[in-house]
Amino acid sequence: MNHENYTAALAHYWDTHPEWRDEATAAGHSLDTLPVQATLFDMDGVLFDSMPGHAKAWAQVCHEAGLDISPEEIYLNEGRTAFSTLSLFTRRTWNRDTNAEEVERFYARKCELFNSYPEAPQMPGAFHLLEQVVADRLTTVVVTGSGQASLLDRLMQNYPGVFDPARIVSSRDVQHGKPHPEPYLMGLAKAGQLRPWQTFVVENAPLGVRAAVAAGIFTIAVNTGPLNPKVLADEGAALVFPSMTALAEAWSELRSTFGLR
Repeated sequence: MNHENYTAALAHYWDTHPEWRDEATAAGHSLDTLPVQATLFDMDGVLFDSMPGHAKAWAQVCHEAGLDISPEEIYLNEGRTAFSTLSLFTRRTWNRDTNAEEVERFYARKCELFNSYPEAPQMPGAFHLLEQVVADRLTTVVVTGSGQASLLDRLMQNYPGVFDPARIVSSRDVQHGKPHPEPYLMGLAKAGQLRPWQTFVVENAPLGVRAAVAAGIFTIAVNTGPLNPKVLADEGAALVFPSMTALAEAWSELRSTFGLR
């Protein structure tokens, strides 16, 4: 990608969000840039290379219960709450929604399996990107569909000085998980009551991209999983990078698109 791609993506964002374009213009901002003050990061598949473990654990739990799922389905439905994920599979196999007791039991088993696997490493490129984001004095927020305590606890250890516990949105905080926009709307509030045009999102999951786009936010997708990148573009991602490393390497050029000098 190059500067022309970024400029075209920004122009498309303003064209498809006339309400934000008019609001930004009224506030005195040039439409040549996106005047960002914060960036909202998904966690699994963005900050940690944890999706293979999640997919493996969910697949085993469902197999033990007689629910037939494929690994690709886990990636396609990444970002949903545990209740939403499990209901998807129970409706198909057992023709019914799940319930709170069942979710608690399944999720406890899923967490047990996940925690028995080798620790998920930082996603390559994530730390380098965050170093640059912090240097540019952008507020950082985590917006995750996960409630995996082991990973949430590791955020502060693996990314010291980057994230504030008060600026994390997890599945425990919302009524509606991704692809509903609620998690990202809450992320805007935790970023300092910002408007959608004052932030951008970094996501790896199709439903996460859909949620961020529904919240009206400029969304960058990183294709760190096995899906076709077209899936992410079709959900509305403004830009799609093949990895976090590629995004980190593009930051010096991207930052001018975001009005950072």
